[in-house]
Amino acid sequence: MDFTLHELACLDAVLSEGSFQAAALKLHRSHPAIHAAVKNLEARLGLNLLDRSSYRVRLTPQGEAFHRQAKTLLGQAASLGAVCGQLQRGEETDLRVVVGDLTPNAEALGLLQRFFRSWPSTRLHLHFEAIGGPWERLLAEEADLILHHVDKSDARFEWADVCRVELVPVAAPGFLDVPFRRDLGPEQMAGHVQVVIRDSAQTPGRDYFVVKEAPSWTVADQYTKKDLIVRGMGWGHMPLHLVADELRSGALLSLEGRHFRRSALDIVAARLRGRPAGPVASALWSFLAEAWEARV
Repeated sequence: MDFTLHELACLDAVLSEGSFQAAALKLHRSHPAIHAAVKNLEARLGLNLLDRSSYRVRLTPQGEAFHRQAKTLLGQAASLGAVCGQLQRGEETDLRVVVGDLTPNAEALGLLQRFFRSWPSTRLHLHFEAIGGPWERLLAEEADLILHHVDKSDARFEWADVCRVELVPVAAPGFLDVPFRRDLGPEQMAGHVQVVIRDSAQTPGRDYFVVKEAPSWTVADQYTKKDLIVRGMGWGHMPLHLVADELRSGALLSLEGRHFRRSALDIVAARLRGRPAGPVASALWSFLAEAWEARV
């Protein structure tokens, strides 16, 4: 079918503005030009799209069906124009961010939401991975940036601090079959179920805080792990921000002592060192670094 986007835009403007004159003002065209564009469109289609019998023009039933599809096409054309503008400015149309399992979701997602409000034409591809998964995706160049902990001495990574997370060994009251002591060690815990997070990396690395002799249940995320521990079905190390309320209320007890200690990890924004970054990725990097500096 031989019609132009200009003709579709003229039809849409007449309908949205209510008259040919108002459409002409909106599109910065003359009244005769708008009228001719709509008449040409109707002639090409062999359809009467507009009912001109009243003061305010309106669609015929055929026009309503056609206009629904025309609006979709005009929206796609506008999106394509925005993409072309981005490409001309050198801006990325897509960014891939991976969030690690220990990263506080509320904080991380809040920062990403605030940032991408200022870059609405760049599509955020957000993925959640556990333990070695974020590093694996970044090293395979399947992510532009990760929010996770890294080995800060690893020269492959460039990093900027985002927040700090404390990990605390916890269990529900009554979970242990022996009185809790500060010298509680792996031997006493070997008979108790430990809840551990499944490494989402294709090639899993080291285990963290795992008692090798103990029976274990493996879960995919920290929220399922917490649920099992709160129900008294296992024990394990949990990020403090997820269990602080339960520790205060007594729904969970800390197992901190000589052998099971509280530890802290720096959650960072990390990217591959030396890899070129576009303007949106660079702006996101600066935004995250500034958010940390404002906090400290």
